[in-house]
Amino acid sequence: MHNFLRNTAKKILKESESLREVIVVLPNRRAGLFFTQHMGTLIDQPTWMPEVKTIEDVFYGFAGKRPADDLTLIFELYRVYGDLHPDPESFDRFFFWGEMILKDFNDVDQFMADPDKLYHHLAEIKELESDLSFLTENQIELIRQFWNSFISQDKKHQEKFLKFWQVLKPLYRAFQSSLEVSGLAYSGKLYRQVAMSLSEIQKPEKKYIFLGFNAFTKTEELLIKHFIKEFGAEIHWDIDAYYTLDGNQEAGLFFREYRKDVILGPTFPKELPDLIQSKTSEIKTYAIPLKVNQANLVGSLLEQIPDQEALEETVVILPDEQLLFPVLHSLPERINQVNVTMGYPVKNAPVYAFLEAVLEMQRFIKIENGEPFFYHQPIKNLLSSTYLKSVNEGFCKGVLGEIQAMNKVYISRLELVKGGKLFELIFQKLEADQLFPYLSTLMQELAELLKDDMLQRNYLFQCFKQLTRLRETFEKEEQFSVEREFFIRLFRQVFQEVKLPFEGEPLRGLQIMGVLESRNLDFRRVIICNMNEDSFPPSAGLNSMIPFSIRRAFGLPVQEQNDAIYAYTFYRLLHAAEEVHMIYTTAADQGRAGEKSRYLQQMEVELNQDLSEEVIYVPIDQKSTEAIRIEKLPSIFHALERYLVGSDGHSETAFSPSALNVYLDCRLKFYLQYIAGIKEKEEVSEEIDAGVFGNLAHYSLENLYSGFIQRKKRTQIEEGDFAELRKNWIFPAVEKAIRDFYHLEDEAETKLNGQLAIARDVIQGYVDQVLAYDASTAPFRLISLEKEKKYQTTMEINTLNGTRSVALRGIIDRVDELDGVIRLIDYKSGGDQKTFPNLEALFDRSLEKRNKAAMQTLFYGLIYQGTHPENTAPLKPTIFNLKEVFNDNFDPYLYQKEGRKTGIEVLDYKDYDPDFQTKLKELLEELYNPEIPFDQTEVLKKCEYCPYKEICGR
Repeated sequence: MHNFLRNTAKKILKESESLREVIVVLPNRRAGLFFTQHMGTLIDQPTWMPEVKTIEDVFYGFAGKRPADDLTLIFELYRVYGDLHPDPESFDRFFFWGEMILKDFNDVDQFMADPDKLYHHLAEIKELESDLSFLTENQIELIRQFWNSFISQDKKHQEKFLKFWQVLKPLYRAFQSSLEVSGLAYSGKLYRQVAMSLSEIQKPEKKYIFLGFNAFTKTEELLIKHFIKEFGAEIHWDIDAYYTLDGNQEAGLFFREYRKDVILGPTFPKELPDLIQSKTSEIKTYAIPLKVNQANLVGSLLEQIPDQEALEETVVILPDEQLLFPVLHSLPERINQVNVTMGYPVKNAPVYAFLEAVLEMQRFIKIENGEPFFYHQPIKNLLSSTYLKSVNEGFCKGVLGEIQAMNKVYISRLELVKGGKLFELIFQKLEADQLFPYLSTLMQELAELLKDDMLQRNYLFQCFKQLTRLRETFEKEEQFSVEREFFIRLFRQVFQEVKLPFEGEPLRGLQIMGVLESRNLDFRRVIICNMNEDSFPPSAGLNSMIPFSIRRAFGLPVQEQNDAIYAYTFYRLLHAAEEVHMIYTTAADQGRAGEKSRYLQQMEVELNQDLSEEVIYVPIDQKSTEAIRIEKLPSIFHALERYLVGSDGHSETAFSPSALNVYLDCRLKFYLQYIAGIKEKEEVSEEIDAGVFGNLAHYSLENLYSGFIQRKKRTQIEEGDFAELRKNWIFPAVEKAIRDFYHLEDEAETKLNGQLAIARDVIQGYVDQVLAYDASTAPFRLISLEKEKKYQTTMEINTLNGTRSVALRGIIDRVDELDGVIRLIDYKSGGDQKTFPNLEALFDRSLEKRNKAAMQTLFYGLIYQGTHPENTAPLKPTIFNLKEVFNDNFDPYLYQKEGRKTGIEVLDYKDYDPDFQTKLKELLEELYNPEIPFDQTEVLKKCEYCPYKEICGR
């Protein structure tokens, strides 16, 4: 099998008199490690090994220093910027575009661009056009292209850009001077210094041999050409004719340019290797539905490796680092040695998510009476974490349950610190200057908590190391204050780039690596995941303050060069590979279509080899979900027994009209909710939805009338009482409703958010209108309000065990007496209808729009009469639709109405009682009939908003 590093090592060994006098320079350290291994296997007697360096080592060695970290450099850049700008913004606003400027300065130096000409004031474009002696024809055309697009922008954008552009040239020059004084440098500056002083470099005692490069920065190109020309250095190219000779192949972009060069050209072999097309390889592509499915496929491909084959000959390339752990978990059991050369991002670790939630908590704190209150969402995230649950699980569950049950949007610190020492540490309000020591202390506490979990401790250690570095940098810059928002943004940005390195034997076992780590390495079997466009090659554009055309005109890298680097990295994997497996996903991911990589498309058209594609199907059940039928087993009858009156004359519970309406809508829903006890998922509600609005309106009206009774010591309400009620008591009634609903203390000052304040005002309007209608019908006598009394009765039904009594119960919003008629009033916040064709329609489950409100109010008549059998007064079902109370012709009464006929007002429930009881008895006997299972409704419209539809597959 072809192996570039081994073949080159053999050649160097053969041609060198003394390896001790050789320095081998490679693009990265991993290639150097493999080169050393190959050289070691070729040497058969004791001798000195050649010195192996990276190109970075060479430059920093000649420069005599290494670059400072980016944060220190940005501080220095900001200091210089502040001296130049009459009114500089704060450091936290400067930081994020300061990063971009620093990167641009690095590119300018790496590619030896003239900053004075590059950052020329574009307002003087006419001067540029008159003196273009320093530019080539191509550069002139590119700059004109930019200017033509620029002048089409509006005046405001032009002025803003030009004002900013003016600063960059003096900023670059002043920054260079400042770095000279401080002794700091960024890598591009060091590279440029070395490239500009090549004539001062003494001829080295050792021979330099450059291996495996494919794309030089301008500084690298100058140094290597100088060493070849002046010192007899060698360069060995890892290259193939397939992409070098084809002018359309982006992978050979740089090689085609270098072959034309006077110095580099002669270093290329006369006959380019033809590795890709000269050998027959097994190349397969796989289309797979989801990203995570790739890990399973990788596992099955690795299962096929023969036992006698060395695992080191197989590599798994992961363009997306998030696949690392899924792939590791999918490895066959017999693969017991794995070398992972890519770091795993700390941002994907649970401990980072925990620390981020801690910081997120600081962003949403309100102070009431000097006490911090924390917003519920980050609190729920923290209390649900394994770290806090492992310390005091019972406390976490209790607080989470209380937040849910009491609908707490904000939770006080006093409640949270009861969990223990760690809770006291976490739940506190911090000022900006406390963030560093706070996080350091918290990380140390977590490290103690995780002493038995080495992986999590490693994640934490990487976080702690990075935090310490940040802290030390900021402590040196005492004049810069760190605002909390900036700290959180900086924390996120810095930790996005931190990776956990894996320890292992790099030269043994299955190799798992990222794309760029594979440079110069050859493998017999190659498995590449995520062969999707935007993943390999990646789609990320260049973040730069310098416009594209200007970058191109001055030889700075643009996306085309990035694409060429990735294309070369891909194609060189084919140099030696005898077996290539490439996997792409067909599903869209993060808004991107599941399109296979352009490299696969190119290979299908251009490569003179057979490519086979296999579509991998994830097994799924293509059949429709079977209908769910819950047969009435003895255990279910045991649960239904709770609704039956026992020998002591009592029952555990009773059927409400809501429960019976659910049963009529869908038997299965009734089973799930009332028999199986599966509750709807509850969330803390910050929105004033229809349900919350309705509850608040109910409570307000109840508070209003119950308050009247307490104050006046009478239940009779006269027309003259309403003026005072409407003027003085609506606001307190609504306020009390809000306090009760959101569990606010009576004496606590209510600070409502905007939405709740608006809802309060709207509810006051509705309550006032209800009072206006009540005033028009007064006087009337209040008999009961919602919370005062539960009305109940029983009904005898036939069951397998003989005649039994079923308990029926309900809460009526308001019962009053008007002109000798007892009104059974139900408040509704929706648009419920007040007409029904007949009683049969109220029990007909096949109807899409069965009138549940009418059924409910008639049920109220049944239980009221059952509670007061002595009653002879008419019972009048009444529905107060709050949406209709503003109508001039508002009528709250129930009507029996069929088709276009004139409706008949329901004046007395007792007129309907015999038939209603008959229909209700039939319904209850069906419920206790063992032959009729709990099954799904046939009316699919009812499933649209059902909370259980995912369970039954509707």
